[in-house]
Amino acid sequence: MDIKEYFARISYQGSYDKLDLATLTDIFQHHIQAVAFENLSIHCGESIELDLEATYNKIVRKKRGGWCMENNYLLSWVLKTLGYDVTLLGSKVYVPEYNAYAEEIDHLLLKVVLDDKSYIVDGGFGMAYQLWQPMELISGTDQPQTPGVFRFLEENGVWYLEKVKRKQWIPNQSVSTSHNVEKEVCRRVYLFTLQPRDIEDFRACNAHLQTAPDSLFVTKSICSLQTADGVRALVGWKLTEIKYNYKDNMDLVEIRILADEEMEKTLKEKFHMTLDKKFVPINTSRLSLF
Repeated sequence: MDIKEYFARISYQGSYDKLDLATLTDIFQHHIQAVAFENLSIHCGESIELDLEATYNKIVRKKRGGWCMENNYLLSWVLKTLGYDVTLLGSKVYVPEYNAYAEEIDHLLLKVVLDDKSYIVDGGFGMAYQLWQPMELISGTDQPQTPGVFRFLEENGVWYLEKVKRKQWIPNQSVSTSHNVEKEVCRRVYLFTLQPRDIEDFRACNAHLQTAPDSLFVTKSICSLQTADGVRALVGWKLTEIKYNYKDNMDLVEIRILADEEMEKTLKEKFHMTLDKKFVPINTSRLSLF
C-alpha cells in the first residue's frame, strides 16, 4: 500500500507535509469526488471484506468505490500515514420511515484532532447527506457546506448530526420522490458517541448489512458520487443528478430511469467504474435515500 498511489487514484496533486485543516479538507474533497459510495459488490456476487489491504486493492487499484467501512477505513489509514491524530467512531443511522435510529452501530466515521480541536471526517455516507468538509465537533452551531447546512447537537454524551435541506426543483415530476420527503425541512442523519472503536467492532455489522434480507444494502443497489457542484446517484435503475443551490436556496434534481443495457456505460461514464462481474440492479425497499 502506497500513499502516492492513493493520491494518484484521487487525482490529488497538492502538498501534504503540513498537518492542517486546509490540507485535510483538500484530500477529503478529492476522495469523495473520486471514490464512489457503493454497495455493488453485493449485487455482483462478491463479498465485502473488512481488510485494509483488500479495501486498498479494491478502491485504489481496481478503481472501485465502497461503503462506509471501506471508505473511512481507507481514509483512516491515509490520514494516520500522514501523521494525523485519527480515532474510529461508530454511529447509528437514522431511518426516517421508522422515525428511529438503528439499534446497533451500523456506520463507521472518523474523529480527527487538529490544534486541540476535534473534527468529524466522514467520507463514507454518500448520497445528498455526504459531508463535503470536516465538521468541527461543536454542539448547536450551524456549519454551512455546499450540500446544505449541517449541525451537531449533543445531549448527555450522545452526538446527533442533522442536515437542513433546501427546496428541490424537479423538472420531471413523474418520477420524483414522495411528497413527505419533499416537505422535510431538516433530516436527522445519525447519532454517535466519542467512544473509540476498533475495526473489529464493525465485523458483525459488515456481515449483517450484506446478508440480512431486510438490509437496505441487500434490497437496494446503490452507487453515488459527489461532483464539483452536486451529487449523482444510481439506485436500482433510477439515476438522480442533483446540482446544489442551482438557484436561490433550491437544488436542481434531474431523474431518469435507465434500461438494463445502459447500466455498464452509465457506471463507466458517470461513476468512472468498471465491474468485474455481472451486476444485477435491485430496488425493492421503500426507504428513501434523499
